[in-house]
Formats: sequence, structure tokens, C-alpha cells
Amino acid sequence: MAESFTYSSNELLSETANDDEPSCSNIYEVLSPDWDPDLQNLSNYNPEPLDMSEIRVVLLGNSLSERIAAVNFILEVPLFSREEEPDYSPVRRLFKDLELVLINTSDVLDPNMSEDKLTEFMENCVRLSTPGPHVFLLVLQPEDFTEEHDQRLHRVLKLFGDRPFDHALVLLSTPKTKALHFMKKNRLPPCLKDLIKVCDYRFLWRKNLEHQQLFTCLIQLFKKNNGEHVKCKAGNR
Repeated sequence: MAESFTYSSNELLSETANDDEPSCSNIYEVLSPDWDPDLQNLSNYNPEPLDMSEIRVVLLGNSLSERIAAVNFILEVPLFSREEEPDYSPVRRLFKDLELVLINTSDVLDPNMSEDKLTEFMENCVRLSTPGPHVFLLVLQPEDFTEEHDQRLHRVLKLFGDRPFDHALVLLSTPKTKALHFMKKNRLPPCLKDLIKVCDYRFLWRKNLEHQQLFTCLIQLFKKNNGEHVKCKAGNR
């Protein structure tokens, strides 16, 4: 089981930098104070047994190579090259009795993407994740995350439904070497802090993250939402 850490918003997003690591780099799971810290005992969330046969995860973010790395990490095999354009077909992996379905996406946070391309992405993503995704894994390169990315991400996620951030988990990539000093000094960009807050403080650092920890967090979020998937607006057009 992944160890749980509970922080208040002030503790989580304080401007006090650690001398050795980027902010929260040793924390692989941060939960809001109102989330039960013992997430292995989830019987109180739903009296009915959950259908745990399939969890559909859509990956979004501001770095294609980092999303590819995240897919490879979850699958525990180097299925895709970070230098090549990936096949965006869903990837399935069976873990015991649970099938994890990963749906990677193109660079929808690119502000230069046309409305037609964005519509095409939405229709394709809804089709691939039918009847809807259970989790949005937001794979973000923190030092490159801008206000434009934030606005675009909010816009894209709201196309999926009214409460998409209830299904969102942020995965922060390890800062690049040249940006490490910047991250130590300035912590996270304000827009990224706000995004983490909107996601109820659910975020992970990629550095030192173990596969089982991420896998457990995906299951926890699935259970917190009682196994319900996002009901996509685009699918109702």
C-alpha cells in the first residue's frame, strides 16, 4: 500500500524550498485533509461491490515524451519510444483480475491547435474511452507549465463533463537539470499550484516513484468516485 501524507494547503504550497530536492519530491502521494488516510478500507464509500474489471485512464499533459514515459512506466515495459510519434490506440494491460486501459493523447494543450483538431481529439478520445474515462492522469513538466497550458487544460477537461477534476490526478515530471535550481528557489508555478488545489491536492512526483505506488493511487481514485466514470458531454452531441 502507498503511504499517505496529509497536508494543509498552506503546508503543501508553502514557499519554503528544500535545499536538496524540488518541492515535495519525496512525497509520492498528497491527499486533502478530508480524504480518509486509510484508503485500503473503502467500504464506507459504497455499500455495493464495485466493478473492478476495468479502469480507463486518459493521459493529458504539456510534454508528449513525458506522457510516453508515463505509459511505459505504468505498463512496466518500454512499449513506446520517446522520440517517435506514438500510436494513440488504447493500450491494455491485465493486472490479476483488473484490466488497465491507457489512452494517450496528442498535444491538446498546444495553444496553436485549431478548433477542428481539438474537436477531432475530443470525438476520438470519447470513442476510445467509451463509455467514459475513470481517471485523468495529468502528466506535467512543472517548469514548462504556463498559464496558457492551464487555461487550455481546464477547457479540455470541462468538455468531458461537469466534474472532471474529481477524476484527476497530477503526475509531475522530474525537473530538467537546468531548471532544478529554478524549481528549488521558486517552487511550483502559481498556475500549477492552483491546478493541484482544484484536483483536491492529489499529485505525485515522478522522481523515486514506484510502480505500485502509482497503480495504488489510480485504484484509490477509482474507488473514491465509487467506480463511476466521467459522463462525456461530447458523447451526447
